[in-house]
Amino acid sequence: MKSYRFLAVNTRFWRPGENFITDLAEAIEGKVHENDTVVVSEKAISTAIGNIVDESRVTPSYAARFLARWWMRYVWVYVLGPLCHLREKTIWHFRNYPMNDGGAHKQVALQHCSFLQALMHSSEGGIDGSNLPYSYVSLPLNNAYRTAQRIRKSIKTKCGKNVTVMIVDTDKTYSWRNFHFTPRPKPMKGIRSGGGFVAYVVGRSLKTKRRATPLAVIGAKIGVDEALRIAELANRARRFGAGRTIWDMAESFQVSLTGVSWEMLEDTKHKPIVIVRRMKPTT
Repeated sequence: MKSYRFLAVNTRFWRPGENFITDLAEAIEGKVHENDTVVVSEKAISTAIGNIVDESRVTPSYAARFLARWWMRYVWVYVLGPLCHLREKTIWHFRNYPMNDGGAHKQVALQHCSFLQALMHSSEGGIDGSNLPYSYVSLPLNNAYRTAQRIRKSIKTKCGKNVTVMIVDTDKTYSWRNFHFTPRPKPMKGIRSGGGFVAYVVGRSLKTKRRATPLAVIGAKIGVDEALRIAELANRARRFGAGRTIWDMAESFQVSLTGVSWEMLEDTKHKPIVIVRRMKPTT
């Protein structure tokens, strides 16, 4: 099995409108080598390009209110949570799922994704509120391959290195032998996408192998299984910034779910970039 070395790179928090591509290249200058793989967080990119939604401005429909009040508080608590082997702490959060803010969140999922995605307990269709302030959530990238190409070109210009760029989401891909599937939309080629919460429940309940999801790979031909391995190991090296979930983030800052500010996030260490280097086999 191939072995790798991982270096998680600190950057400042990328607010909407930041020139993250230039910042990224400057952050890895002097650290990146020829033929390295540079793994970048999708959520950090989405935030920087303003691909976010303020849910405080969203009015939930009857369907969204139903999902917040009944689906989350009962079906996920008593049926799907245990079936998916979720942690007791996670299920406890579902018991107290916020009615108004939760309804607005489900409405965003219905508008930007699909009904099957809205049935997820979180990360509906790649929508994510962790490491974002107030009532903001990030949306999935429309064209991760195009963004990865722009990043690779900037690294070549600034650092003079030919690298592979991989954009990754923490949402999981589930693997059974050589079959890989994920509930989130638009993964890299070779990973099956679709089914929303159905794919999630199947993957979790059967305890299949689960790893972070690579969305785009530019610069080298990497097989799906190797890409999944790199994505997951890079995800562990990067860790979770201000928190794995919005509940963890709020608990860390000791504020309400919508009480985290931009300034709080800027005072937290962020590692949206991981440099991955394939190690030469020892003889």
